[in-house]
Amino acid sequence: MLKESGFNPGPIDGEFGPGTESALMAFQKSKGLLDDGIAGPRTHSALIPENPIEVVSILPAATVSIVARMFPHTPVANIETYLPFVLNGLEQQGLVDQGMVLVALATIRAETEGFRPISEFRSRFNTSPDGHPFDLYDFREDLGNQGPPDGERFKGRGFIQLTGRDNYVVHGNVIEEDLLEQPDLANEPDIASRLLASFLASKEIRIKKELLEGDLKGARRLVNGGSHGLERFTSAFAIGRELLPDTMTA
Repeated sequence: MLKESGFNPGPIDGEFGPGTESALMAFQKSKGLLDDGIAGPRTHSALIPENPIEVVSILPAATVSIVARMFPHTPVANIETYLPFVLNGLEQQGLVDQGMVLVALATIRAETEGFRPISEFRSRFNTSPDGHPFDLYDFREDLGNQGPPDGERFKGRGFIQLTGRDNYVVHGNVIEEDLLEQPDLANEPDIASRLLASFLASKEIRIKKELLEGDLKGARRLVNGGSHGLERFTSAFAIGRELLPDTMTA
């Protein structure tokens, strides 16, 4: 099948050798898939689109009791209230494998340990000593901000702390919500969950590459831009990896 698709693995010898692996990885790259050299459901479905294989979802296994163990300092009532929204958002974006589900939950642990969508608090990182709230964000070109009041208007919100005019526009468009005019919608449970999933989906391949290398700090950096909350992120991920089943999704 690889050869028919233009990716020659060499002579057929009954072995999944280096030639097959290289051809498979090249095919995966061509399709925008994670190039891990594993012929999982997504790769198989791309090779044979007329006979796709369904990706096994671990979302049903992400129960309140299991997630509560990943969030040892969080009221269980919050998890019971908001977990269904989060899982629904992940399902809509096809983020149903162990790695991405754990990254999503660990991100929530790092950003809002209370497992509820919140607005960013004022701090020395976003507000100058004599300035108005979030003035250090006003002219952040990397966030697409254009000056006051963009800093405060597009401060971090939701489960992932979505920040900046560009992110509000891009991911608002993905989930079909006008966040430019109504940025506070980013704290609504359903919308916050879909924004979390949209943001992670936009970086899915890069996140999975970091996970393949075992680099949780790198995965956290792709989401946060730094290492804020890394200890909580790694703790939640490690606990979840022991509790949630692994599936092949490449």
